[in-house]
Amino acid sequence: MDTDEIRPLSLFDGLDDAQLHDLIDQGREVAFVTGDEVFREGAPAEDWWVLLDGSVGLVRHVGREETVLGVMDVPGRWAGGFRAWDEHGAYLATGRATSDGRFLCVPAPALRDWTKRWFPFGEHLVEGVFRTVRGFEAVTRQREALVALGTLAAGLAHEINNPAAAATRAADALEETCALLLSALNRLAAGSISAEQFVALDSLRREIGPPPAVVDPPAVARREEVLSDWLERRGVEQDWLIAPPLALAGVDVAWCDRVAGVLDGAELEAGLQWVAGTLSTAALISELKSATRRVSDLVSAVRSYSQLDRASVQRIDVVEGLESTLVMLRHKTPAGIAVVRDYGPGVATIEAIPGELNQVWTNLVDNALDAMDGAGVLRISTRADGAGVLVEVADTGSGLAEDVREHAFEPFFTTKGVGKGTGLGLDISRRIVVDRHGGEIAIESREGETVAVVRLPPGPGRPGG
Repeated sequence: MDTDEIRPLSLFDGLDDAQLHDLIDQGREVAFVTGDEVFREGAPAEDWWVLLDGSVGLVRHVGREETVLGVMDVPGRWAGGFRAWDEHGAYLATGRATSDGRFLCVPAPALRDWTKRWFPFGEHLVEGVFRTVRGFEAVTRQREALVALGTLAAGLAHEINNPAAAATRAADALEETCALLLSALNRLAAGSISAEQFVALDSLRREIGPPPAVVDPPAVARREEVLSDWLERRGVEQDWLIAPPLALAGVDVAWCDRVAGVLDGAELEAGLQWVAGTLSTAALISELKSATRRVSDLVSAVRSYSQLDRASVQRIDVVEGLESTLVMLRHKTPAGIAVVRDYGPGVATIEAIPGELNQVWTNLVDNALDAMDGAGVLRISTRADGAGVLVEVADTGSGLAEDVREHAFEPFFTTKGVGKGTGLGLDISRRIVVDRHGGEIAIESREGETVAVVRLPPGPGRPGG
């Protein structure tokens, strides 16, 4: 290869013999035959490829399929070399030969040095463009991450607020109930009640079972009215405090008659107030335990979602990450959307980076919720896929047109309104699934559903079977 061969290429218009000689000295001639893979999508762009003759198809993975982006079939077309100016530069497509031919291949560091020698201003200009694009991309990705973090933080605050408020109400009511309970005990102690009477009263109290799991409000209201009438006839002044907890616990008039056989007068009211206080105390303690347990469960879900206390790569159950993601996005799930869990049997654990996969599940579920506009069915499915796992996130929204699905995983492509999306969610998901885990991700349209399909191998870079 000499300067006479590459001089006619429009790419080198304006270069003199010394510049062309220097460029040829930096590189080498690489021959290829039909079917050869010259460079691969996502690999570091360590070389600059200038076509001398022949043709090379440019293909890119979109989901499980390869999409042809174009063909290099004109001498002088070039690809790669990005690491001359960007340390993170990677090939944007796979170059696969469609006929025999040749390339001039120049290593990226040599291309950078050659550009510095002959075109120092151009070298600074190109480097500035790469840095600007990389900076814009980094800022945009950071904004996407911050928006997601803010959304999750708001959701967590919303989720925790309900049980926390319930716990606060229960604690306040428990304080009042304990005061009434102590007052009733004091009145019993100040009266003429004997130890035998108190033991008999306590025995009757123990006969009262726990409140039913499902309460029938009309039945409770009728029972409370009957008990209030009985208490009034017995001269009990604070029937409005005593009747409700007794009615909720299922107490009837026959039980009250048995208490009246043990106590009478002022001791009857104090005794019934003490029993009602113990029932209210037990109910409030149960409510308090339930609320604090809910807060604890949310904290556990956040820990599972964030994976802050775990190794980066570990053996995981994919369902655990899906469930923690659903918890984190519960505040964004409208009442009109039904969540259907379809977790198949025999799904093996896999080696993965759970924190990153949770980001994928968040993006897919969030997109599905947005697509349904407040009403529909969100289906989360898992199946064994050889030694790996198949995950589907499906929605019954309006669906995606074919041309939209073709661009779904491209950076900055979005169908959401202005200010509602940056177009990086699916691009980030693709990078995590494909580049980081060696899996596959695609968007499919089925009857009545739009389905995000994720296939994960048993371990990063290992085939699924």
